[in-house]
Amino acid sequence: MSQEKTIGLVYLITEKSPQSQLFADYLHDHTNCSISIYSPDVTIPSSPVEKLLILIDSDHISVETLPDWQEKLPEALTKTPLAAFNIRDMDHALEALSCAQLKGVFYRNESLEVFCKGIHALLDDELWMSRELMARLILFYRKYQSNAFRPACGLTNREMEIISLLSAGSSNQQIADKLFVSEHTVKSHLYNIFRKINVHNRIQALNWIHQNLGPILPNIETARSLQRHR
Repeated sequence: MSQEKTIGLVYLITEKSPQSQLFADYLHDHTNCSISIYSPDVTIPSSPVEKLLILIDSDHISVETLPDWQEKLPEALTKTPLAAFNIRDMDHALEALSCAQLKGVFYRNESLEVFCKGIHALLDDELWMSRELMARLILFYRKYQSNAFRPACGLTNREMEIISLLSAGSSNQQIADKLFVSEHTVKSHLYNIFRKINVHNRIQALNWIHQNLGPILPNIETARSLQRHR
């Protein structure tokens, strides 16, 4: 084992059994980390160790009970990174991430070698999730961002795309090329946008964007790139 790997303490939250003890022994032997097993219903002790990770067995702490379990953590552990393992699939992972502030996700079929790599990454304050899961989270965030900050004037998703490109300085023809529509269609959309936000030209529209949307405007190109590589 390379000495450059971060060595710390791992709390394994699962039911104590011969199987879980074998798992803990394997992690200890292959990460050089101290592994402590705690049942889900016991109070977890605080630790003076700087590098600490809490691994939660989703077979024994369900997604529904995860928020309540997290709230009962000692105050000294509230900033400790949490990760869940034995996650069944993508939907299960997204559900778990929506309920708790997890920094890592390990699927049920994860290899033990990958598991050990993930532990070291999490102890180094990194995130540990599959690329597909990260892409889904980014797309979800961008969709939420677009919906959450959309003005009350009722701009559609397409109009928000055009506004994003308009704010980036794109001409009508450039917008048409990027959205694969005609320039006439772009002009029609701009007419409707100007009417909805009560402006009369591009300069007034840009001022409106700066005042009402500013830096929260989603990056349409990035979101589309992620969609293409899913």
